[in-house]
Amino acid sequence: MEEVFLLKESVLYFLDRSGALLKLAEDCKPFNDIQRNEAVYRFCISVNPSDIIELDPRLGDCVLHDPLKATSLFQSVCFLSIKTLSLIEKIHTESQVNVILKFTHLPPFPEYTMDLCEFPCGYGPMRPVAMEGLVIAMTRVTKYTQGARFLCSESDCPCSTGFHHIRVHAPGATESATVRSDFSCLLCSSHLKEDIKFRVLGDKQLVELIHVKALDVLKVHPPSALRYQSVTLFLRDELCNSMRIGRLYRVLGIPAHVHQWPNVTWSVEANSVKPWEPEYTGTISSNFQALLTATACSPWRFSAIVANSFGSAVVPPGLYSTLKLGLLLSLVQGRGDNPDSLHCLDLLALTTDTLILDRLMTYSLGLAGRGVRHPATGEMFASLSRDDHGAGTANIHAGSALLATGGVCMLGDLGHHRKDKMDALQSVLESRTVSVIIPGKKYGEDADQQISFPVQCSFWALADSTAPSKKTTRNDSIVLGTVDMGPVPAQLAEAFGLVILCREAGGEQALLAQTVHTLRQAVQPGEPLYPSCIQFTTQDYQEFLAHAQGIQTELSPGAEMMIHGYYMASRRVRSDSGHGAKVSVASIKLLISLAEAHSKLCLRSTVLEEDAVIAVLLCENAITLRHGASALIIPPDAAFPCDLCDLEALHRRDLILEQLHQSIMHFVYAYAPGATSYITEEE
Repeated sequence: MEEVFLLKESVLYFLDRSGALLKLAEDCKPFNDIQRNEAVYRFCISVNPSDIIELDPRLGDCVLHDPLKATSLFQSVCFLSIKTLSLIEKIHTESQVNVILKFTHLPPFPEYTMDLCEFPCGYGPMRPVAMEGLVIAMTRVTKYTQGARFLCSESDCPCSTGFHHIRVHAPGATESATVRSDFSCLLCSSHLKEDIKFRVLGDKQLVELIHVKALDVLKVHPPSALRYQSVTLFLRDELCNSMRIGRLYRVLGIPAHVHQWPNVTWSVEANSVKPWEPEYTGTISSNFQALLTATACSPWRFSAIVANSFGSAVVPPGLYSTLKLGLLLSLVQGRGDNPDSLHCLDLLALTTDTLILDRLMTYSLGLAGRGVRHPATGEMFASLSRDDHGAGTANIHAGSALLATGGVCMLGDLGHHRKDKMDALQSVLESRTVSVIIPGKKYGEDADQQISFPVQCSFWALADSTAPSKKTTRNDSIVLGTVDMGPVPAQLAEAFGLVILCREAGGEQALLAQTVHTLRQAVQPGEPLYPSCIQFTTQDYQEFLAHAQGIQTELSPGAEMMIHGYYMASRRVRSDSGHGAKVSVASIKLLISLAEAHSKLCLRSTVLEEDAVIAVLLCENAITLRHGASALIIPPDAAFPCDLCDLEALHRRDLILEQLHQSIMHFVYAYAPGATSYITEEE
């Protein structure tokens, strides 16, 4: 008893020194409302075990290794404080005080960390642990019983009145452990009956958490013998809706065995939840640093060489350079650490050789911080199942797009997808949200419920331009510059921001170069195929992209004027063409995103006018493929108008881009003369 008394004394000292006692007094005020009549009063107390250990090591050991006993100590002290200070007159017994200890931190030792890669997970001690993982499924919020009052059925028993029998939810307990009809009085062993009007309800939500490495199975890495086991988290009350599907979190919780006869399941009662992202150490290799120094004379050369040499494990340098530039720009804009700031760069590639482009996209997907390859037969957005933990509600499982939050979802060949899937994809590309309908009758509700989730990833897709077209009517007046989108409906192609036609001027020569590349790689694996070029390894690109993603950019006045001017001029020209406006409002976001991405790719924090030139050329090429040419005449592959075979070719490309720069400015001044004054007024 003396030891318990000393522990309670340490609890009181901690509450007073940490300010929790004052917070307790404030939390008691709402309960004094005359209309509130409850059996249990819930209080949350923030606890840092390190502070408690400094105060009293025995109490700290109790908090870390026997949380139920520690909660009982805090409950007793809080009850005495409430009665002594007359904070709530309606509290009569200690069992009416429901104390929740909220851990702010845990000691940074392996004993207090749970690795979700370990299997099985259920053999450890039932004490607070920290874990990190990815949310792959969650239920909607339902109700559970926080606490209930029971009265003895024997009228002469003292327990037939008052608050002698109070049952409160404990970690790992099911609903039947708190409320059921076979409880007996501790004094006379008579049957207990619940006083329904005193029942206290709370919110509950179930979440499935898995190790982030499980995404490697859905990426491009070869399958391994590792097994990834998801963990069920119980979120209660203020923690409900604190987690989102597809996001990474660090969770402090208490493992528990949930008994549901005849099964025993292992789960975790979440105690605190914080967003989490693994650290990426992005450094620039010496080869990239040397290239950056050598190309400092031109704002376009560095990104050109980086794109030209990219993917040399799949295609030889110089092939598909525009597509490789688009893939790099999309990768640079990925933000796994902050998906809310992600500028999505969706990319559709049209080709006659889907196999090579699929390999190139797959290679690029491996460099993304988070990337998911979507199988044509899989679920793209979300699916439903019945929860198997007793709640009976709907469990929402993440599809490929939600799992790729903050990264890239590769769809592959759109010709392999059903029409309803492509219609759903078009809707998501336009709204950036996906809605899930939960049938009420199937999941125990009176009415259907609709839940929406933001889709925060970039989509990559390809299509065979020689495949049969989806057009139902033949248009005899084909506009100059347009191409057949093959199996891709026109509305879906419009929803993709960046459309790139992969056509190589060399024809048979390009095919021969690809064939020689593939054969040499098969005969001499691992050896450099192009010793005369600067060799950039896959790791070099991965670290380079991780570094470029973290660059914070700012639009210069010149870049802003060009982007807004081109947007206004292009809308006016295409609106006056008689075919309707072909430049949507989303185009301005695409232009800004492309310019910012090119600036990052060049390792610049200021978006220059030259970055805006590349953005305009890529965007104009994409619009031309869909709707035909306009008054702004540019070559089909404007970003790479010539082969980059030597230094002279780089110089020639700079001259052509400068001429295109002047053409864009003439186009802006001719069709949007107020663009300059518009920018000035905005500033």
